[in-house]
Amino acid sequence: MFKAHYKELHSYANIMLRDQDIAEEIVQSMFLKFWEKRELLNVQTSIKAYLYKCVYNDSLNYLKHQKVKTKYQDFTIHTMNNHHEAASSRVELNELEFKLQEALNELPEHCRTIFQMSRFEELKYREIAEQLDLSIKTVENQMGKALKILRLKLADFITLILPGIIMFYKDFFN
Repeated sequence: MFKAHYKELHSYANIMLRDQDIAEEIVQSMFLKFWEKRELLNVQTSIKAYLYKCVYNDSLNYLKHQKVKTKYQDFTIHTMNNHHEAASSRVELNELEFKLQEALNELPEHCRTIFQMSRFEELKYREIAEQLDLSIKTVENQMGKALKILRLKLADFITLILPGIIMFYKDFFN
């Protein structure tokens, strides 16, 4: 039976699978299963039709399995890339926060207080001036001084981390 049908079944499987080696494996595996279960089989059609149906089903199962494997691999790659990018972006963001805190601590106390009130408490210059009993112009000058100092202290760091932060927020909001 193997000698009589192998070539035709191999060609049939090869048409479906477009791979000589996999087609050979499918047909040989089908014949092996057929031989192992020969005593249990109750073939209602011709043997040739039965063998073709077996090769057809085994080929479809193989293709479905390949599709599932491909989807899983794509998902894994995508998940790992996003996880890696997000993790590295978080590390960079934590490092930026540390550097910012370090730079803030180096500001003169009056300058730091005004900067923190403006940026972290989100107060307007007028509100800061009223609370600290200063002129608005003094607050503006101190903010300019703080920004200039921070820009100088964080300049090298910002150019290194900015692309990572952009990717983190892009992934985070999409």
